[in-house]
Amino acid sequence: MKNIQLDWLEPQAGAWQASTHSGRAPHAVLLSGSPGVGKRSLAAWIIRDRLALIPATSLPMFPAELPEHPDLYWLRPLGDKRTISIDQIRELVADLNLTSHGRRGKIAVIEPADTMTPNAANSLLKTLEEPPGDALILLIADRAGRLPATVLSRCQRLNITAPAELASLAWLGKLQPATNWGAALRLAGGAPLAAIAAEERIEHTSAMARDFGAIAEGRVSPIDTAARWAKDDPEFVLGWLIRQVQRCIHRASGTAPDATDLGMSETVLNRIDRRNLFCYLDIINGLRGQPAGSFNVQLTLESLLIDWARGLVRCGQRYNPEVSLPSGAG
Repeated sequence: MKNIQLDWLEPQAGAWQASTHSGRAPHAVLLSGSPGVGKRSLAAWIIRDRLALIPATSLPMFPAELPEHPDLYWLRPLGDKRTISIDQIRELVADLNLTSHGRRGKIAVIEPADTMTPNAANSLLKTLEEPPGDALILLIADRAGRLPATVLSRCQRLNITAPAELASLAWLGKLQPATNWGAALRLAGGAPLAAIAAEERIEHTSAMARDFGAIAEGRVSPIDTAARWAKDDPEFVLGWLIRQVQRCIHRASGTAPDATDLGMSETVLNRIDRRNLFCYLDIINGLRGQPAGSFNVQLTLESLLIDWARGLVRCGQRYNPEVSLPSGAG
């Protein structure tokens, strides 16, 4: 796969260069946006620019080549853990207070920053406000809304949105001309880099769409389907469900492809109240926002798919607002 510039990141790259050239470079930057829009590529480019590493391209590149440097610290969850702990942050802060090897200060990258535990985030606050020396702290977050307001207020934010569909398809076509990228881009929610991974799973997600439609039409068991889906990564399954329901909402609003493209008949979609689709979407978003391991995945999927099989007629009733999980999903 050839290296190619992420041209939609030109505004963010320009904002960074303008601040550095004017001597007003921030000490803490939050790179936010949905998965697959180029946050890590932008971080790698900022690092190369800050540390004067060669080659320094005019725009961030894909694939992102993460630089190595003694003044660079890239902090992620350890091993199979899903969160960044307070001990990791304390160790990082201690490292930032040591003398740098070069003359351009130290850089710390925390990603995904939205996986920091509350104690870890609190431990970082003072350093975000007054980083030692010329240190730069880059936070990368797919869901910045999970970060405490106290963290957000101490960072300059560079928010990245996906380019328009035609621009994304043109970029993907330059990357891999022989591929039909339309379905993968829709599956990825419009994010070009996420479409690359989505294209590799297109057969699997097409089978999920057929299952989803067949459940609504009463042709397959939601229990059996939940057992199969539970073998996948919960983040992937819930993210796919979110995008599928969003497309159903757009279809119901007359702004999306026809029902055939969604894997179900027009009759099935027409009998679902759009308000219940929004309710269903809120429930799935709430589940996706909960920490990994906080609910039983298979039981939760069973509850979601049983509701789908029933046309969402009880949406909001089985999900008590005082209880964050579906019945039986604890």
